[in-house]
Amino acid sequence: MNKYQFMRILDSSLQKLRENERLDILQDFEEHFTIGLEEGKTEEQIVESLGSPQQIAKEILATHHLEKVQTKASTGNVVRAVWAVIGLGFFNLVIVLGPFIAIASIIIAGWAVGVSFVASPLLVLVNTVIFPGTFEYFDLFVSMLLCGIGLFISIGMFFATRSINNGFVRYLKFNARLVKGGLKNE
Repeated sequence: MNKYQFMRILDSSLQKLRENERLDILQDFEEHFTIGLEEGKTEEQIVESLGSPQQIAKEILATHHLEKVQTKASTGNVVRAVWAVIGLGFFNLVIVLGPFIAIASIIIAGWAVGVSFVASPLLVLVNTVIFPGTFEYFDLFVSMLLCGIGLFISIGMFFATRSINNGFVRYLKFNARLVKGGLKNE
């Protein structure tokens, strides 16, 4: 593979990035080729030392998405970061996707319980409107108790979601460094 082919593949693999970021990255690789040619290496030797342009693009995209999650930790950004890290290797499919599904399930379940407990007085009200003869004060007081517990669960889930999100992003970064071989020196 020569320089032109390498740069073309790298450019097409980085299409998800903004154009100015992509051009900066391509300029960096142009400099690699310039320095390598000045040292007397051939384009093929430089390409071989750099590695696969697709793998380089995957690593760059994973790093980009992880940085984006740190800036704004939205659900979409976290999911994109998870998929980018999974894309680094098949090994990550099990190591990243399994914990992500488990953690997401726990968070969704916690929020569902909190919201349903908070909504329980409304259900008693709806039941009373539909079946007026079934109203009992016990149902009302239990639903109010559940509403209070639901508020505490929802507040707890707010802080738990933030903490778990931050911890999972750190785990993704660790995993990305591990796959790239960045833990050798640490």
